[in-house]
Amino acid sequence: MKKLIAAASIAVALFGAGSVQAETLKVGVTPGPHAQIMDKVKEVAATKGLDLEIIEFSDYVMPNQALSDGDLDINSFQHKPYLDNQVADRGFDLVSVAQSVNFPMGGYSKKVGSVEEIADGASIALPNDPSNGARALLLLEDQGLIKLTEGVGIKASVADVIENPHGYQLIELDAAQLPRSLDDVDVSVINTNYALDAGLSPIDDSIFREGEKAPYINVIAVRAENKDKDWVKTFIECYHSDEVKAFIEDEFKGAVIAAW
Repeated sequence: MKKLIAAASIAVALFGAGSVQAETLKVGVTPGPHAQIMDKVKEVAATKGLDLEIIEFSDYVMPNQALSDGDLDINSFQHKPYLDNQVADRGFDLVSVAQSVNFPMGGYSKKVGSVEEIADGASIALPNDPSNGARALLLLEDQGLIKLTEGVGIKASVADVIENPHGYQLIELDAAQLPRSLDDVDVSVINTNYALDAGLSPIDDSIFREGEKAPYINVIAVRAENKDKDWVKTFIECYHSDEVKAFIEDEFKGAVIAAW
């Protein structure tokens, strides 16, 4: 993990005969698509007087902790249910200020080529954090593999599996470790950013995949005290630019979807 710098720095940039402040913002992302997209946002932001210092985190927990602690100004790595869960569980005063992209979750396997080939008693790995675990369970239900407590929605847990007629073994693992589990389990339900980072194609390699479900669109988060700051509005304009959207479409070919 790159070293965090505790305070934002301010530099002076000259444009023509006048001058404006170019503010350096520390932005937390996870490796892979979020980092790649932020590199493009950085290019656009430079034309708007913002210098982005991009800091990569290897897990889903630290970017919110760092933002809450003031070591980051912004983060962009999580969907709204995950942020809501972190705020509720950890007391972070963080808010979503804009949508970013959607990463449809998928099921992957080195042992079977379709849902129909999953045998009775097969092992299925899924994320162990509450929001992504619920997302994976809902996806398994969508595929007809299990049935969940009616109405449980995005709060689903393994305890809510009320029907498992094929006796699948549901194994909860850290989300970042799921691609490595493919040698040991029959199916692994993996977040797209980790799938791409492992060299998997969500479109070509997944045996099933969720649709563009609105609750799981990723968001840009800041501390609540900063939500109305001008630099937040400028950052969002840069992220929601035509240049960034075109980059997402060209680079990810539908594996990552712009949400604006």
